[in-house]
This record gives sequence, C-alpha cells and structure tokens, in this order.
Amino acid sequence: MSLTDVEKAAVATPPRTHKETWSRAALALTAVGWGANQFAPMVLLYRERMGVSASAAEAIFGLYAAGLVPGLLIAGPLSDRVGRRPVVAFAVLLSMISGVVLMLGSHGLGWLSTGRVLMGIASGAAFSAGSAWVKELSATNAVAGAGARRASIAMTAGFGIGPLIAGVLVQWGPAAYEVPYIPQLILAAAALFLLAGTPETVQRWPSGILGGGLLRLRGFSDRRFVGVVLPMAPWVFGAATIAMVYLPGLSASHVKGISLVFAGTAAMVTAMSGVAIQPFARRVAASPAGQDRARPRLLTLGLALVTVGTLAEAGVAALNSLGAWQAVLTLVVAVVMGFGYGILLVFGLAEVQRLAPPEDLAGMTAVFQAFTYLGFAAPYLLSALKNVASPSTLLLAVAALGVLTIAVTVRNARVTAKQS
Repeated sequence: MSLTDVEKAAVATPPRTHKETWSRAALALTAVGWGANQFAPMVLLYRERMGVSASAAEAIFGLYAAGLVPGLLIAGPLSDRVGRRPVVAFAVLLSMISGVVLMLGSHGLGWLSTGRVLMGIASGAAFSAGSAWVKELSATNAVAGAGARRASIAMTAGFGIGPLIAGVLVQWGPAAYEVPYIPQLILAAAALFLLAGTPETVQRWPSGILGGGLLRLRGFSDRRFVGVVLPMAPWVFGAATIAMVYLPGLSASHVKGISLVFAGTAAMVTAMSGVAIQPFARRVAASPAGQDRARPRLLTLGLALVTVGTLAEAGVAALNSLGAWQAVLTLVVAVVMGFGYGILLVFGLAEVQRLAPPEDLAGMTAVFQAFTYLGFAAPYLLSALKNVASPSTLLLAVAALGVLTIAVTVRNARVTAKQS
C-alpha cells in the first residue's frame, strides 16, 4: 500500500538524532537480553530442587523460541509501519510481566512454560525492532557497521550479566525461586522510563497498519540471504546455548557445592566472550579481505571455532574422570564457543544490513534472528537423545554437522558472489 502526497506530507519527519540516544535503545536490548538468559542457571535449580528432568527443563528453556520466532517475524515489520518506540516499549513491558510469571515457577511447570513463551515474544519484538532502532540512531554519528556492533553488544551484555547475577542469587541469596528475577525487573523499569525520550526513526503510516504485507517474510528472494546467511544462522545461538546450558549440565556433578553459580558463570563466560571478540570481527568485516564476498572469512572462522569447541567438549565428556578439571575445561570451551557465537552474530547482522533495502531492514533482521533462535532447541535435542547415544557421540555429530555447514555456505558464497 502506498501513501498519497497529502499523506506523506502529514507524516512527521523523524527528529534529528543525537549521539547519546542510541544508548537508550541499547539499554532496552540489554534489559530484555538479561531477562531472556537469566533462566540459564535456573534450569539446574529446577532440576536439583524440584526434580524436573534434564530434557523437560531444557525443553522449557527452549520454549522461549516458540514465542520468539513469531515475535520476531511480526514485530520487525510492524515497527517499520508504526515506529520503533512503541514496539520496543511493549517488549520491555512484556519482559517484566514474564519475570513476574517466572517467579511463580515453583508452583508448577505451567508457570515456567508460560513465562518462557512470554519472554520469547518480548525478545522477538525487542531484538528485531530494537536492533534496527540502534542502527538508525547510530547512523548520523558513527562509522559504518557501528550500529550492528552496538546492537549485538547490548544484547550480548544482557545475555552474559543476567545469568551470572541470577546464578549468584540462586546459589546464596534468599527465596531462590523469586529473588533472581528481581534485578531484571528493576533494569527493565529504568529502560522503559528512558525510552520515552528516545527519538523515533521511522515515519508512521497513518493507515493500513495491518495490510500491505505486514506478515510477509522478507529476504527469501535474495539467493545469498537464503544460501549463506540462513544456513549459518542456527549456529549463532546453537553454539551459545550448548555452551550455556548443555555443557554445564554435564559437569555439574563435579562442582556440586557451587553448581548453580557454575552454570551462571558458564553462561556469562560464553556471552562475554561473544562481546569481547566483536571488535576484532568488526575490523575483519571492514578490511578488504572481509569485503570479499566469495570468501566470507568471518563466516568460516566462526563456524570453525564452534566446530573445534564442540570437538573439544566431546573429548572432555568422553573422559568424564577429570573431577573439577572437567568444569574448568568446560569454561575454556565456553570461551571458544562464545568467540564463534560472537563472530557469527556480527557476520549475520552485517550481511543482513548490506543486503536489505531500507524499507525491509527490520523485516529481514527479524527473519535472520528467527533462524538464529532455532539454535535454542539444541540443548533439548541433545538431552532428549541421551538414550540413543552418549554425550560425546552426540557432540561429535554436532561437530560433523558444523563441517557440513562450512562446506555448504562457503560454496554458496562463492556462487552468489559470481552472480552479483
């Protein structure tokens, strides 16, 4: 649906952005990311103190994706029409509601399941519209690519700090089922307050909000997006969640006195490693070698790190007689997996921003992120297959799949580079 000249004139021009305002939108991403990942150490709590099975607990962890995918696919295009601010504000508020619901988790798995789905919806809305918003607020005062870097760092900071604080509170604080969720509620309330003064960056459509292809999936006509970006996307959070949730579960018996803090630390190490590697990834992406579309070095490096990390953890799991050293090695593997996760996230977001027309930026970002969050199913699938094969064998299979993904995506990158 197109606007008439009169309607275009009636649409307010977005205010001029200032260098500080992107940080307000970024804080919203951090708050929602905190809420999304603070559940990681809680998985062990529910297993150890409520008797929830590993596969059930990790399935609840993965239910997040059930809300996140539709949240991403709807909220991104919606924000292209109604504006970034209302969508992101809704997401932050919903993350707070989710936290309250999760505080009731000790009363039954239904509360946990509902809370995780609500958090998924909130995350989908925040990460699609919010990432685009940070990029747009950064456009007038930063070098190319800074918006993607800022958005990914903001999300990942929440992913890392949230589980660490939750792990400490659940291990040593009072009211272990409720108190770990309180810091995110405070942070989200502050973010919600600051959003009111954050400039809007898109022109609102005065009519037709629910028409004109709002639910159209963006980017599937682009061969590079389909052949290179989407196949690697599940590895972004597949790598992260394996390191954050599945691997700590394998080592928890070796650190019984501090297992919950260990789980939170593993999640934090993974996420912060992802943040730490991103300046390097950005420099590579901006270099002449990084601009070579036929040889996507960031993609290859990121997938190689994930594959190597998985192989290393398969070896650690096969030994299973290292005592506390197994937990230490798991944290080392978490660093490697975190590096892979961070590099792949930078590559994916930068590639989407290079490929997407301005009017489809949030929509294509939503599709990319929806595919990344398919990786949240990885811990559940690995736990569900525990009666089929040993953890080390399953991890070897994951590594083999990583090698296959490298081969397929590198080939597709070479083909699409020749066609462009």
